[in-house]
Amino acid sequence: MKKLLVTLLSVAMVLAMTACGSGSGSGDGGSSEDPIKIGFFAPVSAPAASADGTSALNSAKLAVELCNANGGINGRQVELVDFDDKLDTKEAANIAENLASDDSIAAVVSGSYSGPTKVAAPIFQDAGKLMVSAYAVHPDVVNAGDLIFSQSFPQKLQGAAAAYYATNELKAKKVAIISVDLDFGSAQVEGFKEELKKINSPIEIVYEQAIDISDNDMSSPVTAAAAAGADLIYSVNYYEQAAQVLREVGQKKLDIPVLGCEGADSFELLNIAGEYADGLYITTNMNRDDENEQTQEYIKNYVEKYDIQPDMVGASVYDAFQVVFAALEECGEDTAAMQKYIAGLENFNTVTGELIRYNDDGSAVKPVQIQLVTNGEYHYAGVIDDPEIIDPANY
Repeated sequence: MKKLLVTLLSVAMVLAMTACGSGSGSGDGGSSEDPIKIGFFAPVSAPAASADGTSALNSAKLAVELCNANGGINGRQVELVDFDDKLDTKEAANIAENLASDDSIAAVVSGSYSGPTKVAAPIFQDAGKLMVSAYAVHPDVVNAGDLIFSQSFPQKLQGAAAAYYATNELKAKKVAIISVDLDFGSAQVEGFKEELKKINSPIEIVYEQAIDISDNDMSSPVTAAAAAGADLIYSVNYYEQAAQVLREVGQKKLDIPVLGCEGADSFELLNIAGEYADGLYITTNMNRDDENEQTQEYIKNYVEKYDIQPDMVGASVYDAFQVVFAALEECGEDTAAMQKYIAGLENFNTVTGELIRYNDDGSAVKPVQIQLVTNGEYHYAGVIDDPEIIDPANY
């Protein structure tokens, strides 16, 4: 009888330690007194990405700070293990190797662009380490494997949403495209053109120019867009070039609205463009006017701590941490259980709105927000929630 009792107790202990949702939070990573370590990397010191890197790191620190202030995860504090990838793929690979080989790291959040993130993703996948990417938009990120998830939209989806909005809401007829000469730009332009054909849009593309990432003189392409008779400029650029497009349009006193993308969703765009930022439309994933309590609390806490307005980069990072926190709380540090939990999330409330679900490849399905800059601030201008457009599986 004693032997039977010992056997049954042993089995019960094993089940309790391995079951997802036990609430123990101990997982495989340490005792209840050890902190739960989450890896993180962002382009903090890269000149061309410093604003985004700052937003990403700020939100990562804020997420961890608030989590710990609320008691941590199942009674354990969270420790942020952060690195600066400098927007360098070699640096990102080294960081990924370090984090992937560290058994004390429970999971990783990428706060970087597609270049570093798509290099890091297969390293984490091969090492059996779960990673959630905040805003990297290249499909190769999630294509690395089942342990990799993405919080933001793929590039072509954003382009499709822009085409839909330009056609149905802005009623454009002649569009000039000015885009950064990187995959970030070309893929969105491709999605834009494909959606125009799909919906039989009356829009005619009257001018198109790809711009080198180092070129901030937008005088020539903006002048050419106006000469071509454009009634809308589709600007697929990061914040610095996007701001220069706006400045040229404003200083030339052109009556041409500008539709941008999430690359223009930055406090730095508002600083650089100044008064000329007003009137800019963007496709993004953050609605500043969302009445969701979680969204407004995030904005309030961010402004109080950093004295600047948050952007979609920071909000996406914050969301990625909330997903990881939820998985850790439910599953402990069991990677397989965390993966299953995240893959099964539905209607998950985030700062950037409702996460409807993750597709089989780990990409998020969520509405596309349209923001309009008014009086130097981003505000609600619309939302695109057509299932055909917002499902990454269609691209």
